[in-house]
Amino acid sequence: MSATLLHGEFVSKMPRLIGESAPIQRLSTHIAALGRRECTALLHGESGTGKELAARLIHLKSARAKGPFVPVDCTALRDTLLESQLFGHNRGAFTGADRSTLGFFRAAEGGTVFLDEIGELPQQSQAKLLRTIQEGTVTPLGATVGISVNVRVIAATHRDLAGMVRDGTFRQDLYYRLNVACLRLPPLRTRREDIPLLIDFALADLAKVYKEPKRRFTVEAMATLCAHDWPGNVRELMNAVEHAIVFSQSEDVLDVCDLPEEVILQANSESIDELPNRLMTLEEAERRLIEMALRKFRGNQSQAARALKIERHRLSRRITHFGLSNLIRPSN
Repeated sequence: MSATLLHGEFVSKMPRLIGESAPIQRLSTHIAALGRRECTALLHGESGTGKELAARLIHLKSARAKGPFVPVDCTALRDTLLESQLFGHNRGAFTGADRSTLGFFRAAEGGTVFLDEIGELPQQSQAKLLRTIQEGTVTPLGATVGISVNVRVIAATHRDLAGMVRDGTFRQDLYYRLNVACLRLPPLRTRREDIPLLIDFALADLAKVYKEPKRRFTVEAMATLCAHDWPGNVRELMNAVEHAIVFSQSEDVLDVCDLPEEVILQANSESIDELPNRLMTLEEAERRLIEMALRKFRGNQSQAARALKIERHRLSRRITHFGLSNLIRPSN
């Protein structure tokens, strides 16, 4: 994720999607399409799939890119000041209101409001949100006249909003107002081929964060990472990489023993019947590492071999084995 892909914890400046899989390519195309339009959008995805990243990219690809992007965590909007946080309040509107505030919507004037986990918004506030989206106005607490706002609304959820509508816990009219364009973010387990790329990105970013040389995973550790189900998706993967760096006793190599306990336990719990599939995962992980090294060094086998810390002749044999000869620089 760039910094945003990694949920703000890493140092890269511009948010971008990391991956070459078909689901990521599809997602990139849909984000670009939404960036060309002004419609309200609803993003569906499991926790950790990068819903805020997708929303931010839509904003950056839109005509509102120079305006503010204001993320709002709806799970935190639980107290009596919820409407004040969203729509602002006038001085004296309630006890302790010693000055006026804008609220998230007015703070996003000319830009985008991202309502994360919209399914957690209390029902009493859903009606006022609907009115704001429909009329393009907000009424701060303590005010009697609405104030026009020029914002785009992008909402996100991991919940089944349609099911919540049937259960009567989410307003049907608000659901249809938000669900003009629906974007579904793929879980990491459906795009395992992107895992080595995400890991390589995280290792490079963390090297900058900790001001130390970039680490590398052993083939066995990489295979373990590629085989994990990642219920927490990209966020969980990034945390696992950082965990390995923090607890490793080596200054350059990260091994299976450096990974979080839950990742190791899943790997150790695989049955004998699953072993062939695990070996295939190891093979694919090795192929991806060699492919990344060749692309990084523009087909220079000598440089790729040094980076992978293997003999050049062995690398040459593996390149032939994996059918990657087309990536070799002719003069090599």
